[in-house]
Amino acid sequence: MELIGLVYRFDWGKIGNDSLVAQLAALNNPGFKLQDNLPYAQLCIGSYPGDIAIYKENGEALSTELPFMLKVLSMNKAISLHVHPNKIDAEYLHLREPKFYKDSWHKPEMAIALTPFVAVCGFRPLSEIKNMLMDIYPLQKFVMADSDDMDLLAAGDEQGLRNCYERIFDRDLEAVTQCVEEISKEFGKEMCKYDVLEIFNVLKRDFPRDIGVILIFFLNVIRLEPGQAMFADAGQIHSYLAGDCIECMTPSDNAIRAGLTMKYRDTKHLSNILNYKSSTAEDIIVKPERINDQQVIFKPPIEDFAVTQITLRPEDDVYVLQTEQSPGIMLVLSGQRTLEVNGVKQTQLKRGSILFLPFEVGTELRFLVSGAEKEPFVAYISTVNTPPNLTTDT
Repeated sequence: MELIGLVYRFDWGKIGNDSLVAQLAALNNPGFKLQDNLPYAQLCIGSYPGDIAIYKENGEALSTELPFMLKVLSMNKAISLHVHPNKIDAEYLHLREPKFYKDSWHKPEMAIALTPFVAVCGFRPLSEIKNMLMDIYPLQKFVMADSDDMDLLAAGDEQGLRNCYERIFDRDLEAVTQCVEEISKEFGKEMCKYDVLEIFNVLKRDFPRDIGVILIFFLNVIRLEPGQAMFADAGQIHSYLAGDCIECMTPSDNAIRAGLTMKYRDTKHLSNILNYKSSTAEDIIVKPERINDQQVIFKPPIEDFAVTQITLRPEDDVYVLQTEQSPGIMLVLSGQRTLEVNGVKQTQLKRGSILFLPFEVGTELRFLVSGAEKEPFVAYISTVNTPPNLTTDT
């Protein structure tokens, strides 16, 4: 049941052993060779073609098709600002442009912060966008063709937002650079008011002459502490900016990029797929369902996946987790336990352990003291999103 996950070294990853991905990979894979000067961005666990985990015992690929993937992300700089398609749009894009959209899956995703975590996601309330444009004149001048759009925003009509956002993509790089410089020189106080000053300065440094530096003004700023989570639905524009997280998503590689990237930007399809519905930052947060002192479940508003977090104290001798019968993936972040399934001790769990839990595991997992517990045992288990059963400890 033990798996080895795949490691990706994208340039936005943290460097060397500063990366949580590298730390876990070194513990998970005996053959992993950490290099201090390289970025380590993602640890991927699933059965998506190209991202298939392998069994540690025999090196064979995980053959069970799972409706989700589990990842660990460790970010030193922003990931591209992008949108994922829904199922209908994904099928259309895959049919029309399979070179860029290699599957027909939708791709909602949930991030659970492991360290202080910063993201932008979804459009701010229209009234807030209107006020921001009034306060930051260079931004207003850049995105508005006429005053009608301001009137639409004031009336709560998302067409005003759509007009502004689509106009941004029609501007040339010289206009983008000029707007960024004008905002940078005189509008620090106003950017503080809308919680974008620090983000603006970092993105301006990391992505010079990139349209994404302007696009982020319209988006909710999400700041998570460890143990908090956010959900980005299909059609919802977002970018993870900094921090480490557990990420769960459907098994797809479909992303329509808008900015903060050198990769292909499909602005032709972006405007049709982008969801312009406004929200608040609070709407983006996933509030976990606490089952007991040891278990919480992060359940996004979709059926594809949910993530259970188990936290056991050294003095918790035995913990019994009762679940719906469903395949799952377990990742251990800290501590030690012995896993017992169907009355049989299966494996010793420790930091970096990754397990595939097949359907045959049933509905009960027992976490036993291994005799060397000095720190809390913390594990995450991804499954389909089903109503939880009660859990017990003894």
